[in-house]
Amino acid sequence: MALREFVRDDTDGILAVYGDPVVTKHLSFEPRSRDQVAATLDNVIEAATKQPRTEYSLAVVSVESGEVIGFGRLAVDAQHPGQSSGQLGFALRADRWGRGLGTETVRLLLRLGFQELGLYRLWGARSPDNAVSAKLMTRLGMVEEGRIRGHIRVRGAWRDSVVHSILQDEW
Repeated sequence: MALREFVRDDTDGILAVYGDPVVTKHLSFEPRSRDQVAATLDNVIEAATKQPRTEYSLAVVSVESGEVIGFGRLAVDAQHPGQSSGQLGFALRADRWGRGLGTETVRLLLRLGFQELGLYRLWGARSPDNAVSAKLMTRLGMVEEGRIRGHIRVRGAWRDSVVHSILQDEW
């Protein structure tokens, strides 16, 4: 498994992730249409050209086949001068779950944030019901910081998020 920049031809690969109600069950949005996925890819391809770059939305690809199997993201928190943190997120095709690929994806995002970008703090938010993500983040040394109540509105209701983080010297 590897991460690479997105290209427009990745629409169908990401549709298999973002269009699947099983995958999006714990995400911050409902299943997306092909047009919505294409617009998302247009936005992330454009964001990759910005200087300074603050968004790293990357295709998760199978090394064996080269096919897109997921979406990884690291967004540098740039709201305050001197801030050195970033938010992680990812989603994989449901048929690839249970193989350690989520752990591998987050490891690669942590390496990007700490080694390549020199960030001090990386964090991620998950649905309180997503026990698999909780275990994954804990396994990688991320500490559960707490709950953000009523954080996002999805599927017609407000949902909390649970935040996990890791500092550079803990990695």
